[in-house]
Amino acid sequence: MKKQYSKPSILVVNDDGITAPGIKNLIDVMLEIGNVVVVAPDGPQSGMGHAITIGKPLRFDAVDLYPGVEMYKCSGTPVDCVKLAVNKIFKGKKPDLCVSGINHGLNNSINVIYSGTMSAAVEGAIENIPSIGFSLDDFSQQADFSHCKKFIKTIALQVLEHGLPPATLLNVNFPQGANLKGIKICRQANAKWAEEFDERKDPYERPYYWLTGVFQNYDKGEDTDVWALENGFVSVVPVQFDLTAHHAIPVLNTWSFDVPGISPVSPAQPKHTPAPDGSALG
Repeated sequence: MKKQYSKPSILVVNDDGITAPGIKNLIDVMLEIGNVVVVAPDGPQSGMGHAITIGKPLRFDAVDLYPGVEMYKCSGTPVDCVKLAVNKIFKGKKPDLCVSGINHGLNNSINVIYSGTMSAAVEGAIENIPSIGFSLDDFSQQADFSHCKKFIKTIALQVLEHGLPPATLLNVNFPQGANLKGIKICRQANAKWAEEFDERKDPYERPYYWLTGVFQNYDKGEDTDVWALENGFVSVVPVQFDLTAHHAIPVLNTWSFDVPGISPVSPAQPKHTPAPDGSALG
């Protein structure tokens, strides 16, 4: 008799809110793979980054939106959703996979810093859960996610089979259109937003400001997420939450930090310092 294996447990989160079309499409794919639990904000939380709720209570309620799916809405941020899921639903028994999205809008390049979608996935990785963030280059509520699904399933199955390197997660972005050329492993492009604040007046003639901007890519490499998306590929960028600029440590050790009355500290010898989980970061 063939041995029966239990399905993997999968936590699904997002930043666009529990009723967003993107999360429905992600749930559909994950239901083909494992047992799904959904915890998502009760409203849009885009651009929240890694914010958490402090100083006010969180609301956390079960909802019945999709038949047979265990779902909860949360009054907090995407990161709050992951923290509550780990502590109150899984009760310390971590899910096998955390997936976030599918976000309405890209989270390539510098956008990863601001993204609530990616911060939820980062929080999953901090909890030592293999985690992936998915985003599509389409802000419309009528966005077509159908061409993303087979890629999402393939990537998720690979992560479940192989795991991810310690303290690492994946940032996956999709261009629009059905004719995708494949998956390209990339680095994050050196790009940023040239921001402006459009000044307007309320009915009382008081000024208020609306953030606008133009995305500027300074990186001409063909190994970046921006290049991949512009050329019809699904971009996959491995992301780490260790923000140490390891390459800058030797430079700073050449500076003089002598403080009057304090004995000089010898520069640290370059080496890989084990992280709390035993991995060598950097």
